[in-house]
Amino acid sequence: MYLNNQLTALAIIPGILLIGYVYGKDKVEKEPIGLIIKLIMFGAITTEIARVVEGALFQALPQYPKGTLGYALITGFCIAAFTEELVKFLALRLGSWRHPSFNYRFDGIVYGVSVAVGFALLENIMYVAMYGLQTAIVRAFTAVPLHAFSGVFMGVFYSYSKKAAILGKSSASTSFTLMALIVPMLVHGTYDFLAMLAAPGIQIVFYIFVILLYIVAIKTIKKNSEEDRRGSFYPRARVIEYDQDI
Repeated sequence: MYLNNQLTALAIIPGILLIGYVYGKDKVEKEPIGLIIKLIMFGAITTEIARVVEGALFQALPQYPKGTLGYALITGFCIAAFTEELVKFLALRLGSWRHPSFNYRFDGIVYGVSVAVGFALLENIMYVAMYGLQTAIVRAFTAVPLHAFSGVFMGVFYSYSKKAAILGKSSASTSFTLMALIVPMLVHGTYDFLAMLAAPGIQIVFYIFVILLYIVAIKTIKKNSEEDRRGSFYPRARVIEYDQDI
């Protein structure tokens, strides 16, 4: 594997831009840069963990020829989406759940995207090193945003889970935690399924799905950013602070 400076930049820049976009939407209270870097590193570490687990699952589960329905279903959903979103969630939970800065709903989106982009950065570097410029360009608009947007959906439900836990609603917190896993797995699995299935017209369906993913994810980011002040986990304390500012 070999990466020159240009390919390295192409592998890294898309993820950095996505983090910058989401970070910029955090209007009320910016998250510590040190925490963001830590979560990116946690995400990168999970790339290798996922690779090992996926290899074991691939050997354990039924195998089908590439491009077939069985291959796309098992590899896309049961191996890639399940494993990668699970390890990313564990990194997210380990790296941010008890952090004192986690006090707004939008924070969960920032954290989820940071972990997801950390995962995508290392994965993208490996793919670009193996396959070159064309792969770097395609993945910049498909695979890297897929990971980041899955992090958006994970982060939304992750934040709901944290707020429910603070309010003592353990069953609701558990339900939101499951949603923080299931929704990204379904999104990721659908993406991989369409990318891996060899069928007439499937490429068009794949790109329609990617476009819809952009639209839904960006709307989700904007909506949660606009409602961030009302999304505090500690509303009474925040009201006191705002009154003092006035």
